[in-house]
Amino acid sequence: MASTAEEVTLGRRLDDLIEEQERIFVRRQPRSAGLLERARSSLAGGVTSSWQISKPQAVWIARGAGSKVYDVDGNEYVDLHGGYGAMLVGHAHPKIVEAVSEQVRRGTHFAQPTEDAIAVAEELARRFGLPLWRFTNSGTESTMDAVHLMRAITGRDRFVKIEGTYHGHHDSVMVSVYNQLEDLGPVERPASPPSAPGLPKALTDLTLIVPFNDVGALERVFADHPGDIAGVIMEPAMMNAGIIPPEPGYLEAVRDLTRKNGALLAFDEVKTGLTVSPGGMTARSGVTPDIVCLAKAQGGGLPCGAIGGSEEVMGYIARGDFDQVGTFNGNPLTMAASRAAICEVLDAAAYAHLERLNRRMLEGCRNTIERLGLPAYMVGLGAKGCVTFSTAPVRNYRDFLEIDPRFSHCHWLFQHNGGVFLPPWGKSEQWLVSVQHTDADVDRFLGNFEIFAERLFLG
Repeated sequence: MASTAEEVTLGRRLDDLIEEQERIFVRRQPRSAGLLERARSSLAGGVTSSWQISKPQAVWIARGAGSKVYDVDGNEYVDLHGGYGAMLVGHAHPKIVEAVSEQVRRGTHFAQPTEDAIAVAEELARRFGLPLWRFTNSGTESTMDAVHLMRAITGRDRFVKIEGTYHGHHDSVMVSVYNQLEDLGPVERPASPPSAPGLPKALTDLTLIVPFNDVGALERVFADHPGDIAGVIMEPAMMNAGIIPPEPGYLEAVRDLTRKNGALLAFDEVKTGLTVSPGGMTARSGVTPDIVCLAKAQGGGLPCGAIGGSEEVMGYIARGDFDQVGTFNGNPLTMAASRAAICEVLDAAAYAHLERLNRRMLEGCRNTIERLGLPAYMVGLGAKGCVTFSTAPVRNYRDFLEIDPRFSHCHWLFQHNGGVFLPPWGKSEQWLVSVQHTDADVDRFLGNFEIFAERLFLG
């Protein structure tokens, strides 16, 4: 373990490198700076989503092709951002372009079902082992429908979510997301702090919080609220705190506890679905929940979302006991793109390619970490991976809070200035490999990582 003096020296070097790399970042992107300044007069904050605000400035993209994106200043990047995990098929994939182009000529919106919707639902049922599906337009809508369904079916108001997880921005789940340690309460019985202004306390009180990988905490919550909990919504692998995998037996225990207490289990697979395996964490873990929530990679780059469930759960929708609605649900453009993505592009060969490339990235980083003694370790699942800048394993959100965010930000800057676009927000996010990435793309990433690590430790 590093001494205090060594930690201080490393911290100063991090600060110096961040300052240096931020200057380079801004110097390379004068047109992005100009567009940001112009946008501030008509776009709130100068961007179209608060997640797009990054330090030192937002990056304006002109186009994407294959594994690359190009900013408005003409800089090329290997895209490992992937639109926050949506672009598993890569950019402008010929099959997606063809499917969407054909559908545009036939019509873009009817608010009626199209045949593609059946093919998508059948394939999702095959992959996730849940027979019935409905479509939404985003991950937020998918998790919102899941929470509504759990409450409607059980007649109970309370539900459980995992501390530090993000399930979209509807009121019920904007609780204990990116809060600081002082807001979280005791680890044995965590608090339910709001994670945004404007959330009624009456709603946050109905959202019960437990840490990830902690079966005992979940048992206590069920014991404290007997017969009063509608269900549990969770990411089966935490994906908004880098990547935190479930410990052996954890998901099975959650599944058993929900059944024992007459509660439902919803897996939020918005980030893991289709990316960590053809059937997400549901197939990878062998644990089947009552409801699966999808979005992102499902749509081949178009706005999308889906919920799937058991006959019993989705029967409430089929019989009209619960109305799952939305004007753009099953939009024909989204269904055309989804069908091309999951029925044509994301086949067995594609997943073998994704796994091979991601293994190369993980192993290459691990070799550099071990050679230089970098305080970090690698985590990867399927097409996703991240560097966790910690010497101790991160099991939950409270462990994640201990990570110094300067490491991830500095690494992000080195990658960006070296022509690799990782997702902003540093330690919270993970990379995505697409079916159109190549070994040369991996080599560029690994080269940048080595430069970052050597500059940090060797000067």
